Parts: sequence; structure tokens; C-alpha cells
Amino acid sequence: MAEALWSIDELISSTGGHLHGSVAQALNGISIDSRNVASGDIFVAIKGDNNDGHDYAVKALGAGAGLAIVSRTTPEMEAAGPLLVVQDDPLRALESMGRRARARSSAGIIAVTGSVGKTSTKEMLRVALSASGETHASAASFNNHWGVPLTLARFSKRAAFGVFEIGMNHAGEITPLVAMVRPQVAIITTIAASHLGHFNSLDEIADAKAEIFSGVAQGGHAVINHDTPYYDQLAQAARANGIRNITSFGEHAGSSARLLQIALRPDCCCITADLMGERVTYKLGMPGRHMAINSLAVLAAAKLVGADLARAALALSEAKPAKGRGTQQSLMHPGGDIHMLDESYNASPAAMTAALALLAQMPVGKNGRRIAVLGDMRELGDFGPDLHRDIARDMDANGIDVLYAAGPLMQNLWDATPVARRGRYAATSQELSASVVAGVRPGDCVMIKGSLGSRMGPIADALRNTFGLRGEN
Repeated sequence: MAEALWSIDELISSTGGHLHGSVAQALNGISIDSRNVASGDIFVAIKGDNNDGHDYAVKALGAGAGLAIVSRTTPEMEAAGPLLVVQDDPLRALESMGRRARARSSAGIIAVTGSVGKTSTKEMLRVALSASGETHASAASFNNHWGVPLTLARFSKRAAFGVFEIGMNHAGEITPLVAMVRPQVAIITTIAASHLGHFNSLDEIADAKAEIFSGVAQGGHAVINHDTPYYDQLAQAARANGIRNITSFGEHAGSSARLLQIALRPDCCCITADLMGERVTYKLGMPGRHMAINSLAVLAAAKLVGADLARAALALSEAKPAKGRGTQQSLMHPGGDIHMLDESYNASPAAMTAALALLAQMPVGKNGRRIAVLGDMRELGDFGPDLHRDIARDMDANGIDVLYAAGPLMQNLWDATPVARRGRYAATSQELSASVVAGVRPGDCVMIKGSLGSRMGPIADALRNTFGLRGEN
């Protein structure tokens, strides 16, 4: 029988808690959401912005959790099942579990940050490394103060590789997270105007992202995008943190992992690259030049942690975009199919540029149009109006035919868009949705994108629900 993820003795020594009741089942998972508890999970009652996990401990135990970690008890909790009672906030206990899980692991560990492309790069790493051994990677975008320790606490002792996404929107956030992860390899995908509302300049964003180097294990590696103007700044930060091994990637002639040739297709890329002296040709199952560039970082990092490069490159053909991050679907309009590119999960100026370039590559049917359905990009501060207005240049450069726009910041792009290209503007995505559904026609290719808070996802859902799906890539 396989060893459980956590023993009660490990939990007690890690958290300093004391046990109420007895644990009757193997503890093989961690959950912080009572709605998603599986049998044998450890439920950690952390306090979020809107909810306190203690209010759901009884429900979690009733749903099959093998143990609940709490800092206070009630008679109802004690009757529901075993409790590990800790003195501090249960989030601190989760962090302690994460550090213990990291300490007991001998896996090759990679951490990823950057202004854009973190999650897709993490997914590419998961696919590439899995070809060489058991790989543990963060779920969804678990990259913050609770997501990173949760991912670490779920880290199997048997895993050969671990991949951790680390995010931030303020200076100082990455440092404590990477101190828990202690990667052998740290990747910075790029520096761009994301979360600019919390910084005075892109230089400051670069400094904040470079915090990832502070936690790199001794003898570890920095993998940095050589195409960004901030390469020298990031490389200097890596050296200041004692990292001697710096690997660069991109199209720049000096890149250690260099793109040599690329064929961009609507649903994939075919790439030839020089990977630290090895010539590799491979297919990437994610479209877009930006994805291709990040795949170079993936293969470089895989090689640095001892994975088989040939297997990693071959596996990348199976990499697919996550929901809302570039998934492609065919909608069955009565008069003929409509192609939808769902980028609704998030947005930044750099990601918007990349998405519009990808839309330009998408095929359209007879009389079809390339339609951009765009919502506000959040957290840009005083730069927001100008950065939204600047999207007009990308619309022009990529031959986008029609704009549908939602949100007060997108009003700036709407005003800069010629009348002939205007579909409709609305203050909210909810108000825009019906117009998009009514406005699309057979042969069109529709791309939907906006920050999560602009709620563009429901427009993609409305299109799917109205027309139905023929298939999904």
C-alpha cells in the first residue's frame, strides 16, 4: 500500500498542534474549500476575504474529510470528526506543512513568475516534465499567499519534479513565497505593464519579479527572457542573489535557448531551437509566438533539472491552453460555424497584444470577420486610459474588423476606433452580451478577452449556450 501523503505525527510536528479525536483514514489530500472535499482530505480552515473556514469545518468533515485543522473549536466540530488544533491562524499551519513537504522532497523544483504567461508556462512544464517522471504542479493559478503553501502541502514524496507558479501585485510578495519553494530553477517569463497601478514604473515591476531569485537553492539557475529590455536588470538581480548560472531564452542572438525557426498555425506552433547547444525541432500544442518563446524556457528548465530533453520536447505537442486562456471552440451557428478564441480569464496590455496577434492568424470563413470582444484591463492605475487607447494600434496592425467593448476603461479604445469597426460598447459585460450573440454570423472568428474582474467569461458562456459546440481544441 502506498504511503499516505501525511501522517498525523508529521502534521503534529510540523504545525505544533494537538489532536482531538482519532484519525481513522489515510490523509491523502489537502483542501481549503468545503465544497471540494474528497474522502481522506485534510481540511484547513483558513480565513479568506469573505469567509472563515471554521464556519465550514463541520460540513467538510461530514463530506469525508479525514481531519480538520482549526485554531478554535466548537462542540459541533468536535462531534463531527478529528481536529488538529493549532495556536495560530491555520494558514500559518498550512505554510509550515508546505515547508515540511519541501524539506522532505528530493524532486527537481522549478518556480515561474513574470508579468504574463505564468500559468501557460507552468502547464507546459507539467506536460514536458511528466514525460520523464511523476510531476507535481500547482492547480489553476494557485500562486499567492495561500495558493503556494497549499500546492507545497499537496506535494507527493514520490514526485520527481515540482512546478510552482508565483504571482504578485505588490513589491515584497514573492520573497516569502519563494523562500518556501526553494527552487533549483527560477523562470521569469517577461516584464510588462501588468499590475502597473501598484508600481511607478516597469523598472519597479522588474525588481519585484526578481525577488524570485532570493529563494533559489544554492547552485541553482535563473532562466530569463533575453528579449525583454529588462534582461540586464534581471540578470544583475540574479547575480546579486548569488546565482552564477544564468540561462537566457528568446529570439535574441545571445540566448542560451534560442528560437531559430517558427511556423505559426491557428492551433499550434512548429519550432526549431538551439537548446544550450542542442538543436531541437518540436511541435507545441499552443498557438502564438509568445507561447513559443516561453516553451524555450520550459525546455531549458527541464534540461537543467535533469529531465530528458527529447521526451520533454515531444510531449509539448500535448500541451493545451487552460480554460479561458486561449481555448478554441467551433460554435454551431445555423448558417455555418463560428470560431471562438476564449481568452476571457485575464488580461494585461502585453497579453492583449499577443491575443490580437493570435486572432489575426485565425482563419475565417467566407464573408467572415475577425471580431474582438474586449473588457477592461484592471490594476493599471493612472496609466489605464492611455494603455487602453493604445490597443487601437494593435487592432490596426492585426486587421481586426469589429470591436465590441465593455467597461469604463474600454471606452477609451472605443473612442479611438473608427465608426466602421464599431460593433457595440456597453458599460458592463452583462449589458454587452446579448449584442455579441446577436451580432456574430457564420464564418466569423471571435476573440473574447478582459481581466477577470471585467467578467468577460459569461459572454463566452452565452455564445456556447446559444449555438452549442461542434468540438474543442
